[in-house]
Amino acid sequence: MTIRPLVILPDQQLKLVSEPVGDITAEIKTLVADMFETMYDAPGVGLAAIQIGVAKRIVTIDTSKEEGVREPRVFINPEIVWSSEERRCYDEGCLSIPEYYAEVERPDRVRVKFRDLDGKEQEIEADGLLSTCIQHEIDHLNGVLFIDHLSKLKRDRVMKKFAKAAKRDAA
Repeated sequence: MTIRPLVILPDQQLKLVSEPVGDITAEIKTLVADMFETMYDAPGVGLAAIQIGVAKRIVTIDTSKEEGVREPRVFINPEIVWSSEERRCYDEGCLSIPEYYAEVERPDRVRVKFRDLDGKEQEIEADGLLSTCIQHEIDHLNGVLFIDHLSKLKRDRVMKKFAKAAKRDAA
């Protein structure tokens, strides 16, 4: 397992639409292991493959709250098949937009169809943090960032801040 570098805003890779995964190969399993290692090291509760520069429809999530307890979940080719009309706000952050948080409103509950690491079709209904996290990560697979849910003014301010930081780091 390898900790991979995170793709950070304003990198345009974050706007790519990720490709579906075909067969679950040894390469895919290694990628998933690396994603978990990277996510836990960051630390974060979710990671989309594009956030480490791989445009594949793979998401890793662990929303366990208990210290020392891990509940890793893998979603391959995830697709939201239903979402509730009730909405909820959550203060979201992103490993690709470090140290920036903003309140985002999303459906409270979702039903997600996906394949697991064995290639088996699965479907779950999620609420609370898991629901928010799944929606956030699936957005990544579609080239959408959580800041895209904010007002244009707020989004532009964040983009400018990260563009300036990237220029400074490149110099």
